Amino acid sequence: MTQTLTIPRPDDWHLHLRDGAMLQAVLPETARHFGRAIIMPNLVPPVVTGDQAAAYRDRILAALPGGMAFEPLMTLYLTEDTDPADVAAAHASGLVKAVKLYPAGATTNSASGVRDFDKVRPVLEKMAEIGLPLCTHGEVTDHDIDIFDREAVFIDRVLDPIRRSTPGLRVVMEHITTKNAADYVASQERDLGATITTHHLIINRNHILVGGIKPHYYCLPVAKREEHRLALRAAAVSGDKRYFLGTDSAPHTDPNKESACGCAGCFTATNTISLLAHVFEEEGALDKLAGFASEHGPAFYGLPVSDQTLTLTKSETAVAFPEKIETGDGPVTVFDPGFEVYWRAE
Repeated sequence: MTQTLTIPRPDDWHLHLRDGAMLQAVLPETARHFGRAIIMPNLVPPVVTGDQAAAYRDRILAALPGGMAFEPLMTLYLTEDTDPADVAAAHASGLVKAVKLYPAGATTNSASGVRDFDKVRPVLEKMAEIGLPLCTHGEVTDHDIDIFDREAVFIDRVLDPIRRSTPGLRVVMEHITTKNAADYVASQERDLGATITTHHLIINRNHILVGGIKPHYYCLPVAKREEHRLALRAAAVSGDKRYFLGTDSAPHTDPNKESACGCAGCFTATNTISLLAHVFEEEGALDKLAGFASEHGPAFYGLPVSDQTLTLTKSETAVAFPEKIETGDGPVTVFDPGFEVYWRAE
């Protein structure tokens, strides 16, 4: 028997589109299902100023195929030289919806990130004043901290002190990967939300390492133990408005993934919505999918829920997703969940 579920058109609150030939190839994979997305600014060079964000938005819209409707929600890359006045002007114009904090060296193209948090205090204070959210890559980069502990240590050493010293600052903990993070969000009464990726609901660290290294499951923050994956699932399906979808879909060409020092990132734009339907059905929570994918994010960012809809249909035949997306820079492997999926998105 065919089963259908109709939800407001989803938004992606954490997305990497890259630039140039890669942008042209991967943008349609998102725009097919998502109406809006928070666009990550970690290009080379990074998107630091309002003018750079406007130029990047124009390149994204120019790459959008005819007949597709999609709104890129732009962000600025926080550096120790970021100008509070430029941030405020970019926000006031309606262009910029958030500022992104990368601790220096935490992930792909993060070398320009923050090392001394005192140097960005004026920017954070201005953001609190004008209501502009701070999106955080929540990991410390200290060499003495185990990679599997970096998120939990970030909460204690960086995030909580920033929030305490900057009252009113709205923060999104992006791509949380631990029970520690989910519990921290649940313990806070205001000004804090968290995105959860599709792949962190599906894989744990065993998927990366057992039976041989699986480079296309390697991402940052890296997947953790099974107890953390289960905690993320519980948060995602809880109906709590503080948790919402941010895919962190991150395209890298196969040679850059399958190398002696492979890049971090899972490319999930193509099949995220179908995979989420599978996960939420497994958890007996299909009625919570609309909140997680379509409603909680707009509420946090002060935007309206889409007036368009997306329909998911479950049938007896498994969906055949492409193994790769061909780009002008080389092939990009689509995230493989390791199981058959029967939900189609239209």
